[in-house]
Amino acid sequence: MNNELTIEISIPTDDEGYVLLQCEHCGTFFKTTPSDLKDDGILHVFCPSCGLTSDNYITDDVLELAMKKIKNTENDMVYDVLKGIERHNKSGVLTFKAGKRPKHESEDPIRSGIDAMEICTFLCCKRTAKIKPLLKMTGAYCPFCGVKNYEIE
Repeated sequence: MNNELTIEISIPTDDEGYVLLQCEHCGTFFKTTPSDLKDDGILHVFCPSCGLTSDNYITDDVLELAMKKIKNTENDMVYDVLKGIERHNKSGVLTFKAGKRPKHESEDPIRSGIDAMEICTFLCCKRTAKIKPLLKMTGAYCPFCGVKNYEIE
C-alpha cells in the first residue's frame, strides 16, 4: 500500500509571466519567471534585497492554501475510515455512527499580487526579474548569481 499523498497547488504568473516569491530572511517580495527557476544552470536563487539564499521562497498565501488543502484532505481521509467502520459494524451488537462529513475550509485561489514592481535586466546573467523600484535605484543583488548590481537596466 502506498502511503504517499500528493497535493498540487498552481501558483499563477502575472501578465508578463513572472511568479511572486518572498525572501524568508528579510521578507522582500520579488518576481522571476518559472523557466528561470527551473533552469539547471541556476544553483541558488538570491534575494535582490539582502543577497541571501533561502531554502524556499514560498509566499504566505501559498503556505496558507497548502495548509487548508492538507487539512481538508486529512479530514476527508479520517471521515472515510470512520464511515468504513460504520458500514462494517452495522449489524453487530455494537454500532458506530460516523456522523456528518466535516465542512471544508475555503480554498481560495492564489492571485499573482504585488504589481508595484519593475522589470530589471541583470547584465551579469542576461536575465530579468521584477523588483521594487527603490531597489532598482539603489542597486540590487542578481537573483541568479548574487552579484550586487548598481547599474540595472
